Amino acid sequence: MKLGINLGYWGAGNDADNLALAREADRLGYAVAWAAEAYGSDAATVLSWVAAQTERIDVGSAIFQIPGRTPANTAMTAATLDTLSGGRFRLGLGVSGPQVSEGWHGVRFNKPLARTREYVAIVRKALARERLVYDGEFFTLPLPDGPGKALTLTVHPVRESIPIYLAAVGPKNLELAGEIADGWLAIFYSPEYAGEQMTHLLAGRQKRGEDMTGFDVVPTVPVVLGDDLQACADPVRAYAALYIGGMGSRDKNFYNDLAARMGYEEAATQVQDLYLGRDYAGAANAVPADFIDRTSLIGPPERVRDRLGAYAESGVTTLTIAVYSGSLDERLATVRRMPELLAEAGLAE
Repeated sequence: MKLGINLGYWGAGNDADNLALAREADRLGYAVAWAAEAYGSDAATVLSWVAAQTERIDVGSAIFQIPGRTPANTAMTAATLDTLSGGRFRLGLGVSGPQVSEGWHGVRFNKPLARTREYVAIVRKALARERLVYDGEFFTLPLPDGPGKALTLTVHPVRESIPIYLAAVGPKNLELAGEIADGWLAIFYSPEYAGEQMTHLLAGRQKRGEDMTGFDVVPTVPVVLGDDLQACADPVRAYAALYIGGMGSRDKNFYNDLAARMGYEEAATQVQDLYLGRDYAGAANAVPADFIDRTSLIGPPERVRDRLGAYAESGVTTLTIAVYSGSLDERLATVRRMPELLAEAGLAE
């Protein structure tokens, strides 16, 4: 099992610290550094900055928002990042959610699975430097009855095939990821629940005549090391409450639905009620300790080491850590400790 690091969103006041974490991960042999975007910083600019100041570590988008770019523009960006980084770019894509898609990007959040399928097909076609001709429900290239030409990407990516990852939460999206992508970007990943998710991924893989071999399963997992388990869980609470309670509307919140499927339906409803009522502290406190423990790596290093095997056995191939608390020196210490724990567990590649 390999290690990655998720740098999260840029512009939150910790940018220099995040660069230091990426550089240290690069020095230690981490496989990939991911950056996110929502409606603030864009991931592409951040990744170009990180790539320019690292040497070996891959840089990946987790995620580029599908409603935020045309598929051709995404292919241009991916090819550019791959050439600038010397062949180190990984393309993570996601549909975002209705509020951001329609409120920020002005793109209707309808038929997200069908839109994703077309989008990925066009991106792959463009990156393969084929003439861009496509006739779908959502995208038509070139536009008919006009001056548009079927063009070919002028940039030659370093990689023969830039790996494409999908952020997927629901069963149908998981199956789609298995069918059309090279990897899965997971959130709130629990080894105890992963069997159901892997079933959906495998169903997608089988549609293309393949098994899970070569498919990269990449959960982002909060990591907080320390002797006091409760104190380690506390920094993760606000993050969990934000997603379960506030990422989306009351009627459509994919993360709330996921928590419910994992067996936390009553708690997920309570967290959402409190969060949407603007009682953010109450929402954080309402996140079950068991949920945090199952979806995070918290506590003494030996406890975290012993937990790593469950992730590997459940099918994780790249464990991406998100370092959630402490000073820069403390977070750097966590980044340094994780490869040691992976080696002690006999799981290092």
